[in-house]
Amino acid sequence: MNQKKKWRLRDFRGLFYIFPWIIGFLALQLYPFLASLCYSFTQYNVLGTPKFIGLANYVRLFTIDPDFVKSITVTLKYALISVPAKLLFALFIAMVLNMKLKGINIFRTIYYIPSILGGSVAVSALWRLMFMSDGILNKFLQTVGLSAVDWLGQAGTAMVTICLLQVWQFGSSMVLFLASLKQIPADLYEAACIDGGGPVKCFFYITLPMITPIVFFNLIMQSINALQNFTSAFVITNGGPLKSTYLIGMKLYTEGFSNFKMGYASAISWVLFAIILVFTLILFKTSDNWVYYEDGGDF
Repeated sequence: MNQKKKWRLRDFRGLFYIFPWIIGFLALQLYPFLASLCYSFTQYNVLGTPKFIGLANYVRLFTIDPDFVKSITVTLKYALISVPAKLLFALFIAMVLNMKLKGINIFRTIYYIPSILGGSVAVSALWRLMFMSDGILNKFLQTVGLSAVDWLGQAGTAMVTICLLQVWQFGSSMVLFLASLKQIPADLYEAACIDGGGPVKCFFYITLPMITPIVFFNLIMQSINALQNFTSAFVITNGGPLKSTYLIGMKLYTEGFSNFKMGYASAISWVLFAIILVFTLILFKTSDNWVYYEDGGDF
């Protein structure tokens, strides 16, 4: 016979422990997420009452607003440059730090420090000071007899400048690569050496296939961060010159907090969300073709 369970206070202890997180999630994440979707269909200037206008904001984005298309192009270019460069550099440093050298733990700490600083305004401001016309980098170039470069005044070099900041903060990806490298069985390398395999073949046939799950994870996370980037472009170049670094994050900020078109800005945020979602789904869909799992499983 089924007996009705008597609930006791101890059965809700777990709920009590996570209750602050639930409140924070509902108030600071879920509500703004859903509210922005509703505002994207309205004309809303923050101070007034939202006015429902249907798909007018989305139609304007893709048919009238040239800056929106420009910002998407610039953002994709930024992601295509910075993400692969960051992952390649992080993997290279991880392989160096995986060597058995004296004092290697000190170097691991030093290389991780930039990621602790994160994409803060202070770091971006220091980066701008370094790359200004009379900045530290140009003074160094002039010292060694080279001409100064207008890093922030030319479209190509301005994009390179903000990409370098993204690459410089490679610590989190590096730590994950380092952990995955240490999980590779040494027997595989010993067997490859016996068969005459050199360092290059060992890398492409052993190291790289074994760490593809971490490559996959880093690729997704760093791509999302790059597509959402705002601080570096805003502080270092302010979207210039000629909007060559005008990322979609800056477009969203300008419309929402400078022009006070919060409904229009909400529509931009949802387009960005759709871009990130599509990109992530494509990576998951294609992961079966290049991601290797030791247990043969997948996501």
